[in-house]
Order: sequence, then structure tokens, then C-alpha cells
Amino acid sequence: MSQTSSNMLALGTTAPEFRLQDTNSNYTYSFEDLKGSKGTLVIFMCNHCPYVLHVINEIVMIANDYRVQGIGVMAISSNDIEKFPQDAPEMMTEFAFQNKIDFPYLFDETQETAKAFDAACTPDFFLFDNRDRLFYRGQLDDSRPNNGIPLNGSDLRSAIDALIYNRSLKDPQKPSVGCNIKWK
Repeated sequence: MSQTSSNMLALGTTAPEFRLQDTNSNYTYSFEDLKGSKGTLVIFMCNHCPYVLHVINEIVMIANDYRVQGIGVMAISSNDIEKFPQDAPEMMTEFAFQNKIDFPYLFDETQETAKAFDAACTPDFFLFDNRDRLFYRGQLDDSRPNNGIPLNGSDLRSAIDALIYNRSLKDPQKPSVGCNIKWK
């Protein structure tokens, strides 16, 4: 695994548009289709990354906690499936089932969506406000595989709370750290 940090896309950036297949439903969705009334969380992740495996239960809890509060949630996998067949769409469907992911898990076959977001690692988190402007990008929390820090999602949860309740964010936002996206 190659440890990579987020590129930290500029705050205020407009959410890129896309149309991607949801491996949970086989429907094709755009950002506009999936955005929430109060904001939207876009997560770049994949099935095999040890960083994603470390945090997947917390990601699912955050999605469940905040979707009812008006936050749209979606995950996108952009890995090259020829080199990493464990990230293929049919495996994404199985991964979603095993991990109780009931939000859209989209496949970015061309990798154009990851490039438009300037995504770099898995997991990589992008939180947009209700005007589709980037409000937060960065880490879930300080926990990493085998570092002994408890997983709690504190950084991302604080950002979502700030967005929902119109509060300012703490500075600086720390980049997410994970495996690099497997580019073609």
C-alpha cells in the first residue's frame, strides 16, 4: 500500500458534475440526483484499501446519522479494475452488501470523476454545502490502521455539524490519508 494524502481541493470549488453507475442498484446517477437538501458528502473509496477497511463501519454510521438530517451521501470507486479486479463493479456490490452500505456506491470507470474532484487517495472525503460549494475536504479523524487512536469520525462529523448548524469550521482542515487511487 502506498500512503497518499488528499490534494486538498480549494474550498468553495463547485461540485463537478458526473453520471456514474450505482453498483447497488444499476441505475446511473448524477451529483444533482443524489445531493442532499443541506449538503452532500462524496467519498472516494475502494473495496480492498486497508485504510477504507479500517473506517468503513464509521462511514456507514455517519451516512446513517446524517442522511436523515438532509445530507446526501455517495461513494465512488475510481480504481483501475484491470490491475485491481477486486474493485470491479460486481465486487463493489458484494462489498456494499457485506458492509451494509445502502447509499449509492458509484463506479468511475474512466477515472474522469476522480480527476475532476482532484481525488488522490482512498478514503478521500468531500463535503459540499447546499449550493454545491466545497465546505470541507480532509480526514475522517486521526485514526489510522494500527496507530492505536480510536476511530470516532470526529473531524468529518464536526464538519457536517458545522454545515448543518451554520457554524464555522476549525482550521486547518487536515488531509485524509490512505492508499493512492490506482490510476490507469
